[in-house]
Amino acid sequence: MNRRFVLFAAIVAGVLVALTVSNIRYSPWTNTVARTVDQRGPLSEAERANIELFERVSPSVVQVAARAAAGNPLDEDEDAGAASGTGFVWDNNGHVVTNNHVVQNGTEVAVKFASGEVAQAEVIGVAPNYDLAVLRIRNSRQLPPPVALGSSSDLKVGQMAFAIGNPFGLDQSLTSGIISALKRRLPTSSGREIANVIQTDTAINPGNSGGPLLDSAGRLIGVNTAIISPSGSSAGIGFAVPADIVNRVVPELIKNGRVPTPGIGIVAASEAVATRLGVEGVIVVRTAPGSPAERAGIRGVNLSSGALGDVIVQADGKPVHRLSDLTDQLEQVGAGKSVRVGVKRGSETRDVNVDIVDIGRNQ
Repeated sequence: MNRRFVLFAAIVAGVLVALTVSNIRYSPWTNTVARTVDQRGPLSEAERANIELFERVSPSVVQVAARAAAGNPLDEDEDAGAASGTGFVWDNNGHVVTNNHVVQNGTEVAVKFASGEVAQAEVIGVAPNYDLAVLRIRNSRQLPPPVALGSSSDLKVGQMAFAIGNPFGLDQSLTSGIISALKRRLPTSSGREIANVIQTDTAINPGNSGGPLLDSAGRLIGVNTAIISPSGSSAGIGFAVPADIVNRVVPELIKNGRVPTPGIGIVAASEAVATRLGVEGVIVVRTAPGSPAERAGIRGVNLSSGALGDVIVQADGKPVHRLSDLTDQLEQVGAGKSVRVGVKRGSETRDVNVDIVDIGRNQ
């Protein structure tokens, strides 16, 4: 009796489920056709501005691929001699700007435009002190217009910033953020520091290197060059070489293939040493024989007694707190000119005129 009852109950339950599914499937409330698309209102002013910026600038942003002559052109492993990044059209003469670290190990370079066209390029100048390089396009058809040039001298923390590039090889990617800080210092592979570097939270990832950092008007305000990230991906701390430095360096690279390294011929103590000694300024360890610093009477550390010699505390009327302050002023004045340097010796401070020379010419 119990078995028959259980079997009967199971059959009834099955019928009820079938009827329920059938009712749901054919319910008058169930849509059997695609829904009608709701019309949206007009784009916001900010959205329209972003779209206009991207459509105007992106054709002038290129993907840069470099490899060693012996490398496999299909191998994207940097350990195998391949590297990729971003660049942008600088002028109407076929010049493209990118980072030095993107092309420094490559003997063959190609660029890919937004149109899909691929063109061979040659490196005509590098500036490791600024992590900048200039390429010249070979046999390319009509180039996109140069990216409009802005200035980095009047930037404000908090203003919008945009990056167009090729993160992880994903070409023509737009990201946005703000300028997070100004006047950062960034070490380079040459051992010098770039001064007045722009910090941004605009997403910058591997592959963005060498691409443009833009203001809301679509003007170049910097060249994206580095990030700080434990994972190697964007953590909201990116850095760009300021446009004013780019505009000073790139014409030199196009003209001469290199930029002077202005100096006065001193060897300076590290910033850590100066901090430990409670000294604010650049401690002169020694001067190079025959250098402008030696001729100007600047004195280094007394190696016999260990007594401090001169400490440079001013250059061209501006305070010098660390070596990057001094090198920045020397670069702004330029090789071949002279600079007035404030030198502190003991409790006395005096001003001396020192010639600036190109210390990198013979390196």
